[in-house]
Amino acid sequence: MVYLLYDICLWLVLLVPVPVYLLLSAARGKVRRGIKERLGLFDAQRFAACAGRQVLWIHAVSVGETRAAISLIKALRHDYPEAYLLLSNVTETGHAIASEIKEIDAAIYFPVDIALVVRRVLDLVRPSQVLIVETELWPGFIHQCHRRGIPVHLVNGRISDRSYPRYMLVRRLLRPLLAQLTSMCMQSQLDAERILAMGAPPQRVVVTGNIKFDMQSTIAPDVDSARLRDEFAIDSGCRVLVAGSTHAGEEEQIVAVYKRLLHRHADLLLILVPRHPQRCRQVATMLAENELPWRLRSDAAVTVGGGDVLLVDSIGEMLQFYHLADVVFVGGSLVPVGGHNILEAALVRKAVLFGPHMHNFREIAAMITKAQGCGEVRDGEDLFRLLDQLLEQPQRCRTMGEKSWQLLQDNAGASRATLREIARCAPD
Repeated sequence: MVYLLYDICLWLVLLVPVPVYLLLSAARGKVRRGIKERLGLFDAQRFAACAGRQVLWIHAVSVGETRAAISLIKALRHDYPEAYLLLSNVTETGHAIASEIKEIDAAIYFPVDIALVVRRVLDLVRPSQVLIVETELWPGFIHQCHRRGIPVHLVNGRISDRSYPRYMLVRRLLRPLLAQLTSMCMQSQLDAERILAMGAPPQRVVVTGNIKFDMQSTIAPDVDSARLRDEFAIDSGCRVLVAGSTHAGEEEQIVAVYKRLLHRHADLLLILVPRHPQRCRQVATMLAENELPWRLRSDAAVTVGGGDVLLVDSIGEMLQFYHLADVVFVGGSLVPVGGHNILEAALVRKAVLFGPHMHNFREIAAMITKAQGCGEVRDGEDLFRLLDQLLEQPQRCRTMGEKSWQLLQDNAGASRATLREIARCAPD
């Protein structure tokens, strides 16, 4: 009865927007594939290659979860070379990243969590096991898998400070849902304690660590800084500050800091990477108001250098930009978003700074700060002070980057621990 009521509520929520969107798309002469896939409308032959093979379905909601899952996907491909690996996402940016991962066989949009749609997709895909990255608890999907005897694992599980109180308010409803999960592989002891408090069966909860520490560089070994500068049309003589995954409200602070830094470091180039590329028009307007010369990443006709801003309107190139950096600032942290993955900068041995709002990466932020000797800044003024110091001390930047990279090596192994748990729970 609970799942029937859940279905009815979802139908009511979707009753107006989906038909309107489909009509508008039809009027333009096209229906976006993402909408069709979310409704379970696949070509009959789309999953023909699944027949007779073990199918492992990995679900990662967006960009951060998808990037984090790459190390696990590589390990799955190594351990299950004949398996069919399916990766699903909710967001378009996550789907774009997923489509570039060579180890997977197919990337799709996650189906709307309604029984009719979910059953149709499960009939087509017939997964052997499902791996849900972090904490994407879709009741309809999990319930339909449970009814079919398909093991569902929560991997790299995390219960954030923000979501935990909300989960606790509905823990009576969550308890039977969590009981339908085969295993819950949590990032930390705190995450394990929280999901147990939410009602998870203790025998199914295990701490396997954070798979983000298992990241591997996607930059080819033969690619050097000179080649990347040529590709992005960046002057060979400038130093580079990268502000990655930035949000509204902090780009203004970063630009103000950059303008002050230019008075002391005229050869400094700012590479500004908004978290959502569709915001580039808005950010460009702000740069023009600040009288800063800027160029889009997609327009390589003009070389940029000291005093300029390279505004990135692409996705999937963050590591390349970090590779060019003298120092990195990771956004979503000067504003109360919760931060983004600071380990990507550590992966390419860069000093990494971030603001005080890192509640989505609290443990990692503390570890990076301890390893580097610094990392967190309180505000824009603090960011200016520390960047000024680091730009005056290039060896200190390099040392901080090496220490961050060593932190990754010392904490690797979560993907392998997760796969051991999945293998232990695999159906006969």
